[in-house]
Amino acid sequence: MSASSEATVVLPADLHARPAGALVRAAAGFTSTVDILFDGRRVSARSVLGVMGLNARAGASVRVSATGADADAAVRAVVALLSTYE
Repeated sequence: MSASSEATVVLPADLHARPAGALVRAAAGFTSTVDILFDGRRVSARSVLGVMGLNARAGASVRVSATGADADAAVRAVVALLSTYE
């Protein structure tokens, strides 16, 4: 049985190449499927181009969603990274 988890974070900085790359590296460390939702769009957190393509700016709220055995840990890790990246 797989678990799922979601959390919302307000971005302190634009989601440009450097934080997107860090996010992809963090998501790759988990077996769960991790997605980022913004402005009606959902992309894989393992796709740098997808994450950058969201064009999420500082102050925007994004939703992190994961499904799989380590979903809670994956969401916590990605949210922590997004919350502190500047």
